Amino acid sequence: MHISEGVLAPAVLGGEAVLAAVGIAVGLRRLDYSRLMTVAILSAAFFVGSLVHVPVGPGSAHLILNGFLGIILGWAAFPAIFVALLLQGVLFQFGGITVLGVNTFNMAFPAVACCFIFRPLLSRGGNSMRIGAFCCGALSVAGAGFLTAAALAVSNGGFTRSAQMLFLAHIPVMAIEGMITMFAAAFIARVKPEVFLFSR
Repeated sequence: MHISEGVLAPAVLGGEAVLAAVGIAVGLRRLDYSRLMTVAILSAAFFVGSLVHVPVGPGSAHLILNGFLGIILGWAAFPAIFVALLLQGVLFQFGGITVLGVNTFNMAFPAVACCFIFRPLLSRGGNSMRIGAFCCGALSVAGAGFLTAAALAVSNGGFTRSAQMLFLAHIPVMAIEGMITMFAAAFIARVKPEVFLFSR
């Protein structure tokens, strides 16, 4: 779901870069540095997961794991995702430097929003936690797809069809991410529940 260089309008690039910078600043400010290793591990998981592309029609889809990062890191998902996308752009030319702010905001904002929206379910444990985790995983991908599609459509009307196809290609990923997030969250809740942001 990376947007490439030279595609977006300057206003979109600038606006989302500012929003991403604000998110990163808030994430760093609220980061408990005793959890720095957790942030690094999840940033690496995001980095690796989004490198594996599966062909879907004319495009491709990949795991994002942003919802899982949101559940565990909250606002710290912004710097974690930013670092992973920066390394992908520098090492593999996925996305790029000028679109780094857009890609960061599109992936991180839905994750943070879902974390806080579904916190009441997540904090209850049991089936409620599983439902909340599934929703976080699925809807974080849906939000990222919507924001990415909107950025393309707003930048150039000619990208509207491509934006629609991009969003539709990620519908199966939403279900898969929801299941992965649900099972991973349920496992962590059994073995190390203090990792979760909502357990504090």
